[in-house]
Amino acid sequence: MKKLIITAALTGAEVTREQQPALPITPEEIGIAAAECAQAGASIVHVHARLADGTPTQDKEVYRQIITEVRQRCDVIVQVSTGGAVGMNAQERLAPVTLRPEMATLSMGTVNFGGDVFMNHPADMEVFAKAMVDHGVKPELEIFDTGMLTTALRWLKKGVLAGPQHFDFVLGIPGGMAGTPEALMYLRSQLPEGSTWTVAGIGAAQLALGTLAILLGGHVRVGFEDNVYYRKGELASSNAQLVARMARLAAELGRNVASSVEARVMLGLR
Repeated sequence: MKKLIITAALTGAEVTREQQPALPITPEEIGIAAAECAQAGASIVHVHARLADGTPTQDKEVYRQIITEVRQRCDVIVQVSTGGAVGMNAQERLAPVTLRPEMATLSMGTVNFGGDVFMNHPADMEVFAKAMVDHGVKPELEIFDTGMLTTALRWLKKGVLAGPQHFDFVLGIPGGMAGTPEALMYLRSQLPEGSTWTVAGIGAAQLALGTLAILLGGHVRVGFEDNVYYRKGELASSNAQLVARMARLAAELGRNVASSVEARVMLGLR
């Protein structure tokens, strides 16, 4: 099997310090967390920006600070969020792509998100896709349910997206597909040849689906955005603790972890 790419989703837009006291919020804290995760085995960090009070923001200048803080400390691939937070408009969500990060997320549809709705109008999605091409940014196609994967396949056929693409199956969001092995196996079975994929299991699904992805030749996303616990009832001490566990599991299962340099080659980054 190819080496395992571990993504650390450090902060997210919804988790609070009350829920996870170790949550990194400031650009410096995110940079430190990124370096810790790189040391533990991560080759990608997925970042959301926050204001000093913890409020989510898509302010380009805050993202610029985050990218600078990360790059001063390590060589991980920085993947910015264009999901932002529920309620943000498309223009503000797209702002960090203009910084030309190596990667950015591209959600492939609208999904009920707990008690909210994460809106992605098809016209906005096409604008996002074009902006990523224009700025030399590799998209990670975020898939919350089967319809989003069908949309991605249709866009590939129409030429709106060019293959091969990298997919992220986000499983276990209330309103999206369940965080189950059956859901992951189905999505994996529908991927076009040459694609790469990772799985982001939400909450308790993170460990089980991550382990399954290691065995199936996929890749893994862990971190506080998706899960704040190390085990039931025990908060994780850091994002790096969650990364290190996946790296250990991969080693036990006979699969080596990719460095950031190797991950760039595997993902076809510039």
